[in-house]
Amino acid sequence: MKTGVLSDTQIHGLIGQGAITATQPLSDGQVQPASLDLRLADRAFRVRASFLAGRGQTVSDRLEQFTMHEIDLSGGAVLEKGCVYVVPLMERLALPEGMTAAASAKSSTGRLDLLTRIITDDGVEFDRVPEGYDGPLYVEICPRSFSVLVRPGLMLNQIIFRNGKTFLDDAALSALHDATPIVDGPALISDGLGFSVDLEPRSGDLVGYRAKPHTGVIDLARIGHYDPAEFWEEVRTREGRIILDPGAFYILVSREAIAIPPDCAAEMAPYLAMVGEFRVHYAGFFDPGFGWDGAGGAGSRGVLEVRCHEAPFVLEHGQIVGRLVYEHMSERPAALYGQDIKSNYQGQGLKLSKHFRT
Repeated sequence: MKTGVLSDTQIHGLIGQGAITATQPLSDGQVQPASLDLRLADRAFRVRASFLAGRGQTVSDRLEQFTMHEIDLSGGAVLEKGCVYVVPLMERLALPEGMTAAASAKSSTGRLDLLTRIITDDGVEFDRVPEGYDGPLYVEICPRSFSVLVRPGLMLNQIIFRNGKTFLDDAALSALHDATPIVDGPALISDGLGFSVDLEPRSGDLVGYRAKPHTGVIDLARIGHYDPAEFWEEVRTREGRIILDPGAFYILVSREAIAIPPDCAAEMAPYLAMVGEFRVHYAGFFDPGFGWDGAGGAGSRGVLEVRCHEAPFVLEHGQIVGRLVYEHMSERPAALYGQDIKSNYQGQGLKLSKHFRT
């Protein structure tokens, strides 16, 4: 197998080989162009605090130490805002030699301000699965803005599989942009592709949304159901800047339209503290074909999930707020994002999660 991020065809191969197993048969659409969606099992553990298993320990061991109570999800259950839960996943891994995996929240999960992170036995990092890992997967869920109703089978996180070294350095990324533009306009390439925030929309003055502090529960199985006004305040400006309030959660959008060519995947890198007092993302993976003309994605912009930290912070139009790190695929996927599969955010601009009416 060539080095790179595994494609949908190769992920199906891992399933056939028993490297990926599950307590229930795979669901339709669970395998994406370069990732596998992960499903909640039938119980959740309310825990005292977030944790990592640590070397030589299992998540099960840690749950015995930190669990406050166990919740049956089979009939649906509410995970309350501000609490921490650990939920076993249906999927289990037995990675072959040379292969690692990395997880991230799905787009809709991040846009609801759900902090979700994968943890493993012996784990010393969130969302990272070491080479040769053989064991179960769990997800830590901490609703930050809204309480949510969950059921078994819900897919809040996704996982990619990497064979060997996959990341493009700046020289390779510049060459890729010259061959197949990855951003409209000049490419700011430094340890990945830099992107900025759009606070001067072409029409109107709506630049984002801010989560309301006291709302009802969101049933994660309900698509296009909720009135945005019940959960979000509109953020408007004609000055090209806004002030972020500490502790508040915002949905904003990148100024640049981004493209992921078919032979690449991308990950939104963690913010750097030097750019300001805020965190820029929860959901990190971009499948091959996102924003790409050939998959109907021309003009797709990155939605930014922003949480301000210790001090109020002035965010200006065009300010660099993050970067995309590109990876090469081991092979081209059979299906691309936005083409042949249901893709909620192809061609997107400023957009809330799929649970809200448009």
